[in-house]
Amino acid sequence: GSGGRMDPLFMATSLFRRRRFEDCVTICTDILKKNPLDQTAWFLKARALTEQTYVDETEMEEEGIAELVMGDTGIADVARPGTSLKRPPGTSSRATSQGVRPLSQSGRPLSGFVRPGTQSARPKTMEQAIMAPRTASTARPVTSSSGRYVRLGTASMLTEVDGPFIDMSKMDLSKYAKRPTLAKALFEYLFYHENNVRSALELASLATEACEFEDWWWKTQLGKCYYRLGLYRDAEAQFRSALKQFQTIDTYLLLGKVCIKIDQPLGALDLYAEGLRKFPNDTSLLTGIARIHEGLNDLDKALVFYRDVLKSNSINVEAIACIATHHFYNDQPEIALRFYRRLLQLGVCNAELYANLGLSCFYAQQYDMALNCFNKALALASDENAADIWYNIGHVALGIGDSKLAYYAFKLTLACNSDHAEAYNNLGVLEWRRGHGEQVLCVCVCVCVCVCCDGDCYVVPALPKALACFRSSAQLAPHLYEPHYNMATASEKIGNLHDSYHYAKKSAEVFPDHLDTAELLKQLKQHFAAL
Repeated sequence: GSGGRMDPLFMATSLFRRRRFEDCVTICTDILKKNPLDQTAWFLKARALTEQTYVDETEMEEEGIAELVMGDTGIADVARPGTSLKRPPGTSSRATSQGVRPLSQSGRPLSGFVRPGTQSARPKTMEQAIMAPRTASTARPVTSSSGRYVRLGTASMLTEVDGPFIDMSKMDLSKYAKRPTLAKALFEYLFYHENNVRSALELASLATEACEFEDWWWKTQLGKCYYRLGLYRDAEAQFRSALKQFQTIDTYLLLGKVCIKIDQPLGALDLYAEGLRKFPNDTSLLTGIARIHEGLNDLDKALVFYRDVLKSNSINVEAIACIATHHFYNDQPEIALRFYRRLLQLGVCNAELYANLGLSCFYAQQYDMALNCFNKALALASDENAADIWYNIGHVALGIGDSKLAYYAFKLTLACNSDHAEAYNNLGVLEWRRGHGEQVLCVCVCVCVCVCCDGDCYVVPALPKALACFRSSAQLAPHLYEPHYNMATASEKIGNLHDSYHYAKKSAEVFPDHLDTAELLKQLKQHFAAL
């Protein structure tokens, strides 16, 4: 430009390439004020606004109450073993023992990497569905609006000085559908920035007709719209049609996502395997296969595919974390420590990693390093993960025989999160020790993090307080067998055989292979037979 100034449009393009989207939008807005018909500036502004709210559609999202409780996408209510992600793990022959590896609220063994849906429960009743998850920072239950699309559409609510950037009521979509370049930019703006799925679907339909159904990209976008609207069969048809014209990794991932949504994990595995034949050693497809095997409780196969991921991409954080967790729960803390140290070398620095390092050091008998790691974890802890860190510190204290430190650590856990079921259980065990001086109860397994009592409670006698802790733990976490078994054992010790039998039955339902529960039930049946 004149006077040595850079051309504004060139400057906006440079800012866009450097991902300085807000500055790019500002310059494009100034250009459009001077010339509202400048298509280049309009296109660049639409792209910049889209990039600000873009999310990866190939990743799984959190399921809301409507999808979990009232969803009708499943093929069968009672699926065959190994064919459904919703089948309880206790009925699977490949399930990992809960005595070795703790379960998440969804009933699956804890993975090394938190993904949407892996830590939240899959409720069977509406009462369980509306309960807030343990890691939630609000009392609102997890819904679709609080999950993936929480920010989509919020930018369009901000009123601009001269009105909205694109007024859909005055736009002729059929005119844009005949101009592919502008149509694609407009579609992504409507889909990602405005969250206007219906208008985006209309535009994609018109553009597909304009190109005589020969453009695979528009078919993929139609599938995305149908998926967002809950029309999974229509989305599947569009994705398969797109694959016939042109094979891409994203289309395979999106089609696999549809299969998982309608609870067909084996179909998703077949799709990913087909994709690997077209795109050998692709880490996205390998990771998808590993996740499905992990969801089906086939952890050995999952480990094989996570190792394949690392052969192609040695810095994949999810694969490293999952392999480390597998070794930790298989009595190999030294190997787990090597993988966690690798994450530290990659630049991952958070409280969860240092807590896992501390646990690995402790079980590898490197006690001095364990304390330093937990100190670092506490320094980096937030309100969401401080409870789990204090809980693991309590476990370390139990391991070294310091019951007093363990007691205060579990109390601090409940101060950070009053719904921490495992801490209630272990606190009850310590209270029972105070009253009986013997160890006959189960302590909850320490948690590899991937993841309050009143002031006058000290005047309550130890035994009733222990029972109250067990009862609270059982109510907060029905998927744990330890509080049910402990409640059954404590009730049997004080002569309350009816409650003991009731909780022992619940423990057997959660963990059928628990030998102590089976022995307790046998003793109770002998007592009842004698009466």
